[in-house]
Amino acid sequence: MDPLPPGLGKPATRALALAGIATLDDVRDKDLDDLLQLHGVGPKAIRILREALAASS
Repeated sequence: MDPLPPGLGKPATRALALAGIATLDDVRDKDLDDLLQLHGVGPKAIRILREALAASS
């Protein structure tokens, strides 16, 4: 299991953790547009997650 990528920022990391998302594998199961609705997850965090998912494919 790949950890969440560095650079997400504390608010985004905290929001993802509260949503039960702790690894990149957890992110794969989610719609990134839905994650953008979480308080603390912004466009920069989504970009970082997309890049990490693409790199790990």
